[in-house]
Amino acid sequence: MFERKWLVIAGEEAGPKSNKMGGIWNVIDAEATTLAALMSSGAIKEDLLPGIIVAGPYYGHSGVDWHKSLNRITDMSGFEPYDGDDELAEALSAMKQKGMEVVSGIRHYKGIPIIYLMFKTNDFCRIMSEYMGTSMCLSDKVKGEAFSFIGLDSMKYENMGNGQEYTHYLNLSYAISEFIRELLTIKAKRAKDFSDQKISEFAASLMPSMHVYLHCHEFGVFYALARLHKLGLSVNSVATYHATLPGRTSGHHSLQKIRDNDSSWDPRVPENMAKLESLSSYADVVTAVGDSTRKEVKLFYGIDSIVVRNGIDDNVMGVSLEKKKKCREKIQNFLSENIHKVYGGISIPSKRILPIFSISRIEIENKGYPDLLDSLMLLDRMVKMEITAGQQDEDTRIVCFIIAAHGPKSNVPDGFPIKLPDELLQGEEMRLQRMIKERELEPGQLITGRRHVAAVLYPQWISDHDGGLNMNSDELMAGCIAGIFPSRYEPFLLTGLEAGKEATPSIVSKVCGFSDALASIKRLVMGMGGVIVVDNIDLPYNETVCDYALSMDYFLDTYIDDKVKYSLLCQEASLLAKEMNWLDPARKYYELLTGVCIVPEEEEN
Repeated sequence: MFERKWLVIAGEEAGPKSNKMGGIWNVIDAEATTLAALMSSGAIKEDLLPGIIVAGPYYGHSGVDWHKSLNRITDMSGFEPYDGDDELAEALSAMKQKGMEVVSGIRHYKGIPIIYLMFKTNDFCRIMSEYMGTSMCLSDKVKGEAFSFIGLDSMKYENMGNGQEYTHYLNLSYAISEFIRELLTIKAKRAKDFSDQKISEFAASLMPSMHVYLHCHEFGVFYALARLHKLGLSVNSVATYHATLPGRTSGHHSLQKIRDNDSSWDPRVPENMAKLESLSSYADVVTAVGDSTRKEVKLFYGIDSIVVRNGIDDNVMGVSLEKKKKCREKIQNFLSENIHKVYGGISIPSKRILPIFSISRIEIENKGYPDLLDSLMLLDRMVKMEITAGQQDEDTRIVCFIIAAHGPKSNVPDGFPIKLPDELLQGEEMRLQRMIKERELEPGQLITGRRHVAAVLYPQWISDHDGGLNMNSDELMAGCIAGIFPSRYEPFLLTGLEAGKEATPSIVSKVCGFSDALASIKRLVMGMGGVIVVDNIDLPYNETVCDYALSMDYFLDTYIDDKVKYSLLCQEASLLAKEMNWLDPARKYYELLTGVCIVPEEEEN
């Protein structure tokens, strides 16, 4: 008897091509490629390595995405079609016979194949099926079965304001679990093809036994864990929390809830999503990306979990001063030209404009944008005092890009985002822009001399064709003098590591999930280093805002006055990112799923 193993990494994201930073897709992709690299290097000491499968939803065209404002479209164009003649192909064929479309693709990473299975679920209401002897559409069957298995009240949940999202998650989880069921039961189905019992037993002995390891990221696919358990199928499983819904809804107040052991939920917590999130209890192991998230999982759901931190892909990590110089000059020229074009007056010399940035989801309080804007006002006063004292050039201007959007925008005006008409904005984008104007931090104030520091709202998913800077995220980060992430609620903060990957120094709040890891990095600069942690937990608000401003001023002054020291700060930021790569998390996930420990090379030696 022999076996075949499959490691399935599942999550709710649009697929292989992601147009946003720090999302679940980045995590899934990094886990898959890191595992492939470990397999290729021989670091995994197993005679039979599992095949790697990435599973998610398929959004084939505009309008399919349940989140209409995001309008995600799955791009599989860079992948070879999967045309294997094996058990996997047989399982996909069985799915097709049931009317469920799975768009597949394959790519090779360091010689190891990674198979992508993207499940189309938006047509489940048009696929006819049968449940308990009654003919019905597949979507209704999924809901009926979910109620029978674990009491999911879909009649209530689908009629809530986010009912379409709930239904999508339920259907996606069903499709992923149904594929795994087909894969696991192939041997038994083949054996039934023979009427003679001895022949059947002999045929079964020649077939491989299937074993599946399932890693589910976030609540959108947690029902798959529950369904497989209720079907009685043996699957090794891990469920990973990147945050919790009750914690995210409470935002920065969740820290106080943890201190007070207050397990009550904010009334705004979506009941249907929270129910799906609680289904992590069906996993063999539950993990959280940071200690605060681990405490939230225990507080709000009573579920024990272990911490496995996220990392970042470090394949091409290093300090490229030439890239940083080229990107910085592009940003400076863009700002100089467009501020003059939109607001007139005397053009600001491009080299005197010092760009910094912040990037996140548009959650104004959770992401600490009031703190950032108040600290920019204080920074403005500090810069003016330095100019008056003759310590700064009077033409010095600082522009902070605040990159936060509800979704991608098309047909943006020439000069975007310096030219930012109100009709382009929606929801919290409008509120954030008002906050900038109330503090008189809009870029036009730089021309009048009223301000030396400005905030520029960038309500777009940045890319090389976003209609603004037309730079990918790595280029924008590389070109900025520093990044600042003043979150009041932040389970991990991948963007801080992404900045470090581009050797850009950053300022992070103490509440972010990786701040405690900073103590382990080697310091290249005494005192304030390439990543500065500001205490926004225990300090009063005024002191926290002051520390943000002082930290920004430190990076900017060092860049202007001491290029050698600034270069060391960049290297130190890069060093943190290197130390927090994906190798350790991937090894831990693999051990939790398979029971096989991957020994790091340094320990082997």
